Amino acid sequence: MSSAISPPAISSPGLDDVVAAETVLSHVDGEAGRLIIRGYDLDELAGRWSYEAVAGLLWSGFAAEDNEAAVKAGLGRARVAAFDTALALLPQARALSPVEGLRLMLAALPDASPVPAHVLATAAVPVFAAAIVRQGRGFAPLPPDATLSQAEDFLRMARGEAVPAAHARALDTYMVTVIDHGLNASTFAARVVAATRAGMASSVVAGLCALKGPLHGGAPGPVLDMFDAIGTEAAAGAWLGDALDRGERLMGFGHRVYKVRDPRADVLKAVAASLKGGSNRVRLAEAVEAAALDLLKARKQTKPLQTNVEFYTALVLEALELPREAFTAVFAAGRVAGWAAHVMEQEQTGRLIRPQSRYVGPLPRRAA
Repeated sequence: MSSAISPPAISSPGLDDVVAAETVLSHVDGEAGRLIIRGYDLDELAGRWSYEAVAGLLWSGFAAEDNEAAVKAGLGRARVAAFDTALALLPQARALSPVEGLRLMLAALPDASPVPAHVLATAAVPVFAAAIVRQGRGFAPLPPDATLSQAEDFLRMARGEAVPAAHARALDTYMVTVIDHGLNASTFAARVVAATRAGMASSVVAGLCALKGPLHGGAPGPVLDMFDAIGTEAAAGAWLGDALDRGERLMGFGHRVYKVRDPRADVLKAVAASLKGGSNRVRLAEAVEAAALDLLKARKQTKPLQTNVEFYTALVLEALELPREAFTAVFAAGRVAGWAAHVMEQEQTGRLIRPQSRYVGPLPRRAA
């Protein structure tokens, strides 16, 4: 009897270079440091198009809400509809982390609803996240205002007050910057579940569960922890060198696809510099970034590690007065429209995603 089982034609443990889907939604060019969203470079959208407009762009051809006005109106109504779920589940969420509380609330959304499922899921994430933030600060949640944009209403609900227009624009730009990013781990998880026809809510929960992992969406908070520990610009090089000596990972650097600088980092650096509070931190961040890149280049010569989106995300969300423990939930508030688009695209293919594995365990023995 053969001692091994023939492997599949393609074997890649991390699915590197394996094409698992064809999509019209976004493309990540890791060699050039370029992100294309539905035919537009990120620079053409971030800070110029609203979150609602980019969501409509992604949903075009898959849903009736394919323009800014329709998306804004639909999301406003759906935020109001989602608020009762937040109120009902806040007591159970109290003992959970913000992203775990968000997972709990999303799991309560029905797959069948009078509100279109992709609109309800996209609207519900900021409502749930804001309610969890308010509860964490010891305050009752605020109901949504259907007349506001997604970004402005989220900040208002999270902070408990009307917010400056500059803050609403900054969060809107951030949400556009992270709205979609190729077949990343959370998007792939959402598409795998969508391929089973489990429904929108179930697929979005799967996406959130993947985003929760520290290797995917959990780094912005630890970036701020790193800044706090370093303290001053002059201390950056020594602190980072000691961290690398201990075998620690430098948060905010490196990406599975990008071999050069993440294009989203530059967008968010500009946003951080424009915000009061964020601009003060930018000087420290620049010193940390420069020292880290020099050290990584010297010590990781065979593995290019550049600044990624989470490095300057940390400064933006801090300047917007959002708690660092909720940063992953805020990331989800931006990414969810992209998840929804991928779910709808996957559902149109009608094809179950079912890769093979390569068995490396023992073979059965024949009886003597």
